[in-house]
Amino acid sequence: MNILITICARGGSKGIPGKNIKIINGKPLIGYSIDLTKKIKEKFNGKVALSTDDKEIKEVAQSLGLITDYVRPDYLATDNAGKIDTIKDLLFHEETLIDTKYDFVLDLDVTSPLRTLEDIEKSLHLMLAKPEAKNLFSVNPAARNPYFNMVEENENGFYSLVKTNPDGSVMTRQSAPKVYELNASFYWYRRSFFDSDSKSTITDKSLIFAMNHVCFDLDHPVDFLFMEYLLQNNKLDFEL
Repeated sequence: MNILITICARGGSKGIPGKNIKIINGKPLIGYSIDLTKKIKEKFNGKVALSTDDKEIKEVAQSLGLITDYVRPDYLATDNAGKIDTIKDLLFHEETLIDTKYDFVLDLDVTSPLRTLEDIEKSLHLMLAKPEAKNLFSVNPAARNPYFNMVEENENGFYSLVKTNPDGSVMTRQSAPKVYELNASFYWYRRSFFDSDSKSTITDKSLIFAMNHVCFDLDHPVDFLFMEYLLQNNKLDFEL
């Protein structure tokens, strides 16, 4: 089983300037993902590949042991470029180097590093147990539930629940159907996924891996400060 592990890190972040290589608890943010790839490679037959358009990111990655000759094309380095197309271009490049196809692609998001080797192993087992699954993405139980405490504007200009059960039986949060939120940490793809024209990670045959620990991505400077606090003060109940 051949696995391609992808790390996509575009330069020019607006929310948190330079966040992909910003130091957090003494280490560049991208370093957490690179460190995990080293553990994954000890378990599986995997190759790690980096997609970036930024010279400084490439240099930092190289200093941490991740060396690449791949350069992300300009059309994939814009705010509107999709992640699927970015991974696909990197995948096709890597396959030309080995003249064969990988079995799986594992994408690790730099900005959501709170994941473990155990998460990766268990989620792969889910994929292997269900051959018809196209992909899998990591999630956490959602803090809000569209059946109970999430509303949207309706056609009359008033607000109502996003989703309702036909029998109106949901009266408490505990009785609402379970829902999850993507934490943008990691994504498994079967190789055949990239032979389709899908632009979304959510398909008709997607699986989830629900993490049993905290995990979130860095969108805002406050998120960065909060994650740094957790790391600096050993507040995580798991080991990265």
